[in-house]
Amino acid sequence: YPNQRSVSMKFLTDYTAVTFTGIEKAFNVYSTFVEFTIPFVNIDVSIKFYGLIIAFGFLLAVLFGGRMAYKWKIDLNKMLDVLLYGTIGGIIGARLYYVLFEWDYYSHHLSEIPKIWNGGLAIYGGLIGAILVAYFTCRKIDLNFLKLLDMCGMSFLIGQGIGRWGNFVNQEAFGTNTTSIFGMISEGTTRYLQSVSGKLASQGIIVDPSMPVHPTFLYESVWCIIGFVLLLLHQNDALRQ
Repeated sequence: YPNQRSVSMKFLTDYTAVTFTGIEKAFNVYSTFVEFTIPFVNIDVSIKFYGLIIAFGFLLAVLFGGRMAYKWKIDLNKMLDVLLYGTIGGIIGARLYYVLFEWDYYSHHLSEIPKIWNGGLAIYGGLIGAILVAYFTCRKIDLNFLKLLDMCGMSFLIGQGIGRWGNFVNQEAFGTNTTSIFGMISEGTTRYLQSVSGKLASQGIIVDPSMPVHPTFLYESVWCIIGFVLLLLHQNDALRQ
């Protein structure tokens, strides 16, 4: 059939070699899952692992929240309202927070502000946006806001614990140099530190782009999972009592 057009899909098109001080093996970390062009309209689509990991963490958080809402006898329809509006508020808040703190760059690249698929979501802004929208939504639909926070706290730790690995595939959100066994280094960390070493030096922070850095995404991920487990155990004890 000569008039039909097939979709050519390219998987795992790029990678960065990442090494850790305590591990001899280098890991090839891919940032792009698949790229393809939609036929007839010729729109290029690139699906990043960053987005997939964030979506997976969000899905698990929502499923857990739904289960908890059922156990705590919270109206699921009202929960969905809060989830919908809170998610929108969280995404907008996370992006605005990040853009504001990187305004020196985005003031000259305004067209890149909506491109969240390239990374650049600040969890602090996401929390502020989601909590504010959730508060006003709860007032509107007559839902106990404090009870909702108790439940969402655990869901947040699930999503955050998984979502931080999106920073790993993007090789971002790392710390300063370290000589510990957890030290991480890649072309991404080296390139970024080279680009900001002058700015950091002006703030009294000295970095060596050729040396390993703290994988702070890993530290936060582990603490989030530990926090979730502790809260879950405490909740189960409270329910039994």
